[in-house]
Amino acid sequence: MSQKAELPSLTGHRTKTRKRDEKKVNDPSGFRDSVIEGLARAGVGGVDLEDVEVQVDLDAVSKFLDTAGNKLDYRRYGETLLEVLIAGGLLAPGGSIQQDGEKGMVQTRACVFQDAVDLERVKAWDQVFIKLMRRYKYLEKMLSEEMRKILVYLRGFTQEHRTRLANITALWVASGLILPGTLVVIINEHQVKDSVALDFMLDVLSVVKTEKGSSAVLTLLKRSGLDSMLDQLFPTNKRTPENMKNAFIAAGQPDIVTYLAGLENAGAKKDIQRSLRISISDEEPTKEIIRDLKESVKKNGLLEQEAVAMIWNAVMSAVEWNKKEDLVHEQALKHLKNYISLFSAFTSSAKSEMILCNKVQEYCYDNQNFLKCFNKIVLLFYKTEVLSEEVILKWYKDGHVPKGWTVFMDQMKKFIDWLEQAESESEEESDEED
Repeated sequence: MSQKAELPSLTGHRTKTRKRDEKKVNDPSGFRDSVIEGLARAGVGGVDLEDVEVQVDLDAVSKFLDTAGNKLDYRRYGETLLEVLIAGGLLAPGGSIQQDGEKGMVQTRACVFQDAVDLERVKAWDQVFIKLMRRYKYLEKMLSEEMRKILVYLRGFTQEHRTRLANITALWVASGLILPGTLVVIINEHQVKDSVALDFMLDVLSVVKTEKGSSAVLTLLKRSGLDSMLDQLFPTNKRTPENMKNAFIAAGQPDIVTYLAGLENAGAKKDIQRSLRISISDEEPTKEIIRDLKESVKKNGLLEQEAVAMIWNAVMSAVEWNKKEDLVHEQALKHLKNYISLFSAFTSSAKSEMILCNKVQEYCYDNQNFLKCFNKIVLLFYKTEVLSEEVILKWYKDGHVPKGWTVFMDQMKKFIDWLEQAESESEEESDEED
């Protein structure tokens, strides 16, 4: 039986690691030092920024950042780079500039916090970032990520630095340089309780309004998702509609107040519509429906014409309609007769009558089985005094909506002719009596 030869020993043999397999040591502090060293020479006239009297030359800053990307690893340390350009150094948890042993606080004056003294200077810094992003596109995504980190440190910054940060944040969200949803991170308990988050957001919105107009403010709130979270910017004991209204008016944002009122009104309408639909489906007594609806309309400050539109929608959605056109007409008229008193209670004005007339027109056009039923419904409402002669004639002349007008114009012609003739005869009789 043969014995296997012993394999040679590799003891003491040193294997070489390929360069691409070597792990690089993560050294954000070293990267920071390199950036700050380069920025130190960005004073006006090439003078070192150690002299506090020397102003920062933003063209020199842009030039340095453009060329430094060839030597420094922006892909790996992009967020560190952005942090230095915004705050002046690396941020420690809480928002203070990180201490570095014997070096102490390592920071530069060539940053937004230190140099962006007013909105015009902030705009100049904005251009520095835009040029940097054009040259190194991958930094755009990093900027949104970095801002998510910085915006939770608001309490750790001075009021002056918060204002400068708010100004440049406003420019970035308005231009799309950072994602609008980034702003949501400012809502956390430690920033909300002292109104830091609210004041910061009001500063952001003020700049957006100044630069882009009121419509841009509302667009930003919707895109960021803050439109439904505005109350969360306020301390718990101040989250009342009155406090919110006063805060936004004082900040020169009345459009936000109007928008919030619209949201509240829309929510109330949905609740009323749902309740009305349930009441009709459950065949509750019409008197009770009228009473409850009048209370809701008064409580929520709704207009009568809004109520009559809701009544029409609720009444017509409470039934499963017959698929056959000839049968659905009879079914519709019979169903509507049950709610004449409900319609009458909310058509005390010509405007409400016109709204109802147009709701009927739109419904009959959108639901083709009702196309030939329009004149019958209008006649029913006329005979039961829900719609007046004057409103019907006004609707026919110039009060109608465009939907299906040519069809309904032909349908209504005989009835309109009859109304006009009756009106003419009535005027003649009145003249004879005089």
